[in-house]
Amino acid sequence: MVDALPARSRLVAASLEAAGIPGEIIVLPDAASTAALAAAALGVEVGAIANSLVFWSDGEPLLVMTSGAHRVDTAALAERLGRGAIRRATPEQVLAATGQPIGGVAPTGHPAALTTVVDEDLAAFDEIWAAGGTPHTVFPLTFDELVRLTGGTVERVA
Repeated sequence: MVDALPARSRLVAASLEAAGIPGEIIVLPDAASTAALAAAALGVEVGAIANSLVFWSDGEPLLVMTSGAHRVDTAALAERLGRGAIRRATPEQVLAATGQPIGGVAPTGHPAALTTVVDEDLAAFDEIWAAGGTPHTVFPLTFDELVRLTGGTVERVA
């Protein structure tokens, strides 16, 4: 039931509904603020977790939806995208850009659209899981739904 969700997760649920994505947000009993914790809680491979990582590049936030199985190679990604240096955003920058805390950043439900990159490795999974706006909330979707939801550019990020 959407009304029982935290406020941030209700924004994410509304965004999913508007995009026609059926994934229902689930509230986990324990925080799943890392890909490993989320994978363990859901009983899925860590690679099927779509980590929402916020970086700062060229004076703006850059959301990278990456597989939980690896780290983002920021230098290589900057070169592929033709951007200046890509640096991890501060917790304050993450909150300002997304309205959501680190460990719970969803791919949607932000105050304004973010430039987004989607890790091509996520395409290997029939179902992927993303944070739902808090460290206790997650939802399932497909790779194609993630790309459509975010308007993201598909790239190799590792």
